[in-house]
Amino acid sequence: MHTGLKITAFAAALAATFGTAYGVGQGVDPVVDKKATPRHDTHTEAREKESGSTGHAAEPAGGLQISENGYTLDLRTPSVTAGDRSELRFVIRDATGRAVTSYRREHEKELHLIVASRDLVTYRHLHPTRAADGTWSTPVDLPRAGGYRVLADFTPAKKSAENMTLGADLAAAGPYEPQRLPAPGATARIDGYEVRLDGTLRPGVAEELKLKVSRDGRPVTDLQPYLGAYGHLVALRSGDLAYLHVHPNGEPGDGTTRSGPDVSFTATAPSGGSYRLFLDFKHAGEVHTAAFTVRAGTATPAEEPSAAQTRPEAHESTGAHGH
Repeated sequence: MHTGLKITAFAAALAATFGTAYGVGQGVDPVVDKKATPRHDTHTEAREKESGSTGHAAEPAGGLQISENGYTLDLRTPSVTAGDRSELRFVIRDATGRAVTSYRREHEKELHLIVASRDLVTYRHLHPTRAADGTWSTPVDLPRAGGYRVLADFTPAKKSAENMTLGADLAAAGPYEPQRLPAPGATARIDGYEVRLDGTLRPGVAEELKLKVSRDGRPVTDLQPYLGAYGHLVALRSGDLAYLHVHPNGEPGDGTTRSGPDVSFTATAPSGGSYRLFLDFKHAGEVHTAAFTVRAGTATPAEEPSAAQTRPEAHESTGAHGH
């Protein structure tokens, strides 16, 4: 197929899949919630008491804007070819248009880069390198054609700057085949490991998400630190790929946090709907990614994982981590 025809076919399919992704995001059933424990923010509760409000304000989702607080994600590689190894390049610019060259290190990195397909089947957690002029670059190999979202999570070194996540669209050209959002389930299997999810997301309420890692039927109690914790969790909302800030509970060396089998996080969903959770964990020197589909707001008995959740290509963790 000629390149022109590939791109034309891809563009038409991409327009169709946006509608499909929205419909799937609205129709997925919830995952189990056994003992989700709400976390309370006493400062927020005090403000609510003073104002007479009894609601809970969700932490704003990130990644929906290309510019925020005077900073802009300048994606220098807006398109790649599916199946080919490409170099993804981008720059973070400040309000003057200059490239940002100084960042705060968070979770051991200056910047975390997420690349996810619009259908949330393909997922990459990358750590690009920064040149002296502020240009970031990383190799990337996207196996399927379609629309992707590039999410840059960072904090400029400027004293008044806050952490933010900026997002931009990326296209992967080639023959396009839309995929449905993987079915909900409380168990994910990857690379011989089984990860069990206990907890759920709730709109406007901080909830605990506990994930238990086992291998060959035995709990894994010697997880290795990865990005300053025993696990790193990313949550993306189906439909618009809004990025949730998920916070680990405890860290290696704090005297109370164990190295498995449980890894605990606290998260607040900004709205109801379907979400895809990606847990990165490190064991025996290798990083693995377990993925789950959940629906915020309700809970029902767990479903068995679908084939899409158990086969490696469901979230394509192999080679997906940049260091």
